[in-house]
Amino acid sequence: MSKAIKLVSQSKCFGGLQCVYEHESSILKCNMKFGCYLPPQHDKKKNLPVVYFLSGLTCTEQNFIMKSGFQRFAAKHGIVVINPDTSPRGFDFPGEHDSYDFGSGAGFYVNATEEPWKNNYRMYSYITGELPSVLTSNFNVNVNKSAISGHSMGGHGALICALKNPGKYKCVSVFAPIANPSECPWGIKAFTGYLGENKGAWKQCDATYLAKDYDGPKLEILLDQGEDDPYLNDKQLLPENLQNSCAGNKLLSLNLRKQPGYDHGYYFISSFIEEHFTFMAKHIC
Repeated sequence: MSKAIKLVSQSKCFGGLQCVYEHESSILKCNMKFGCYLPPQHDKKKNLPVVYFLSGLTCTEQNFIMKSGFQRFAAKHGIVVINPDTSPRGFDFPGEHDSYDFGSGAGFYVNATEEPWKNNYRMYSYITGELPSVLTSNFNVNVNKSAISGHSMGGHGALICALKNPGKYKCVSVFAPIANPSECPWGIKAFTGYLGENKGAWKQCDATYLAKDYDGPKLEILLDQGEDDPYLNDKQLLPENLQNSCAGNKLLSLNLRKQPGYDHGYYFISSFIEEHFTFMAKHIC
């Protein structure tokens, strides 16, 4: 596994550095970019905590960097923030670029088992395995002090990464996640394409089902959902299903906050990002 990285861009921000790096992923078998915010404390303290942020459909590593305003709060708490791309790039498989909700920009943070995706669309293993190894080899971080966060498709990704790896992430912070993908149009399309028709495999990548069987250290989840989110009304997100699953598992503590007047976009995220970093900092700093 190659752990070498190349600096693509760097800008000073709130006393730290907002960087973008690229590297050759051995798991995805392509060149991948990821955002990396290094707070002012990076050159002064050892073993800084890490937050991973997973973005939603159509996004690259740029969206969260440019729109959320997280850097002010990462600098305050001394947190390194890593935000990867949302899919492998550069393969041009048949149909890969035909729709916004499947293929490029829509990896759904699963390990595909269907052709032609299975050898490259392995975002779950990339996020949980390869990326932390790259970080420890190149930055002053302690990946044992990690939290994971995400939005929409990325909220789904954050939830399943935490629920499938008890103790790996100290808490989860999500904005309008696709909470029950097996039961919504986005998820059904993606899971059919990447995982095939085996509904049992779908449940292993669905937070609502994983929450029922979670057996690990107590895990706190902060979930903000805009009440004027059109995808909530279209039954793409289904946070109540996740809430019901968590309510039946004493090891999970879900704080579902419904925010009146807010929709699905980055104005919503930026309005509550400070509270999410305060929440994560309590667990990892």
